Amino acid sequence: MGKGSFISDSVLKKIVLSYTYVAIWIFLSFTVIVYNKFILDKKMYDWPFPISLTMIHMSFCASIAFLLIRVFKLVEPVSMSRDLYISSVVPIGALYSLSLWLSNSAYIYLSVSFIQMLKALMPVAVYSIGVLLKKEGFKTETMVNMLSISFGVSIAAYGEAKFDVWGVALQLGAVAFEATRLVLIQILLTSKGISLNPITSLYYVAPCCFVFLLVPWIFVEYPILKSASSLHFDYVIFGTNSLCAFALNLAVFLLVGKTSALTMNVAGVVKDWLLIAFSWSVIKDTVTPINLFGYGLAFVGVGYYNHSKLKALKAIEAQKKATEADEETGKLLEKRENDGLGRKNESKDLN
Repeated sequence: MGKGSFISDSVLKKIVLSYTYVAIWIFLSFTVIVYNKFILDKKMYDWPFPISLTMIHMSFCASIAFLLIRVFKLVEPVSMSRDLYISSVVPIGALYSLSLWLSNSAYIYLSVSFIQMLKALMPVAVYSIGVLLKKEGFKTETMVNMLSISFGVSIAAYGEAKFDVWGVALQLGAVAFEATRLVLIQILLTSKGISLNPITSLYYVAPCCFVFLLVPWIFVEYPILKSASSLHFDYVIFGTNSLCAFALNLAVFLLVGKTSALTMNVAGVVKDWLLIAFSWSVIKDTVTPINLFGYGLAFVGVGYYNHSKLKALKAIEAQKKATEADEETGKLLEKRENDGLGRKNESKDLN
């Protein structure tokens, strides 16, 4: 087999693997969203307890992470002091628990398709909070782009056939808490050189989420669950649902680690359109032309934002490489100069 053939085979293998990672992530993300909708929706499985469902997910994921890190020792734990855990992980866990609680609650009131359209506001929220917390610099061009995304989502909301104010408030709250969590991860963890993969992240964050959710659960859902004699816990349903949620966390790590964050963003767009199509064709949710037009505008804005971020990252990477090359050249010149002086001194000594 020739050299050209070898290169073609390796490139082909890389492409196939990349598409495989994308397909796995899309499948699992799609499955978790539809599965959660199925469990929580009163017209389907009719188990409208989002806090309980989130706590089941957190306890399952924390248990698996504990086994992988402490028992089987397949994953190395991150060195973390008690003060660092309280000051950095606890706030992130609190925001994550609120984000999951509200986003799961929204499935009771809104269609899957409309929820995906509202999620297009995530870049807007991340950028706005980043500016407020001085993590991002204010740029007029970027803010105009954020306004265009918001305008598109507003049109989609205007065209929603089954608009529910409470459901929209829940989903927007989930977006705000998740965006704040993402920004705080950069401020509280990444800036301190702490990097958590999905397993170590679940190991440290999931128990914290469970504790935070326990408080509202005692007052909101526990009294209803205690008095409802007709409810039963299906271990197959909730076990497979939790397993899918855990597998999704691994798929995120696999996709970003083996491809790039941009690939995940593009895959996310494909997943959103698939969910909208599934919601319309299978679940029989109403998707109006105004819905699609508004989401289309938001989609263009999100695409432009991702493109701008990629250009900025490439520019930073190119500048970093140029700086490293300059430093390397400087070191070589200095070495040659020192070698030349050394030889000159040797010749003087011989004379």
